[in-house]
Amino acid sequence: MARDILKTLKEEHDALRKLFEEINGTTDRARKTRTDLLERIEANLMPHAKWEEQVFYPEFKKRADRDGLKTHAEAVTEHHAVEHTVIPEVKAADVETPEFAGRVKVFGEMIEHHAKEEEKTMFKMARELFTAEERAELDEQYEAWKASDEGMKAVAAARAEMQRGMGREQVATRH
Repeated sequence: MARDILKTLKEEHDALRKLFEEINGTTDRARKTRTDLLERIEANLMPHAKWEEQVFYPEFKKRADRDGLKTHAEAVTEHHAVEHTVIPEVKAADVETPEFAGRVKVFGEMIEHHAKEEEKTMFKMARELFTAEERAELDEQYEAWKASDEGMKAVAAARAEMQRGMGREQVATRH
């Protein structure tokens, strides 16, 4: 089967959906399971999101019309909200509490909304904006990026930023 970045990104969305389904099915006593699943969600989400932000979205934006630019702005804003607000709030909650479960549910709902919008709108536009060869090339670049120092640094920087956000969230919830 021919490579296609849109298929790869959709497969990663599906993997995230399954992980959220699993974590939402846990109980407050499932400390280890919840912790492990949250780590797996983050490990799957961060490279995906950082590559979209650094490579795919800018390339999409260069070719997009007004509707595409609006779609791009929505996607970037959703990424920002998840990375800077939702994930720090989830990580600030004790995994053995209903608060954690509620925050993870909202996190999953935001990811589901974002993934659906990308698949239905942005990916449909991207099929028109990028040739099959370009989509295959982007897929190869993405695979290489995930294993590269550049990719690892981008993910590490995002995680460090989320840690700073977590510190702000913990201070805010104490007041």
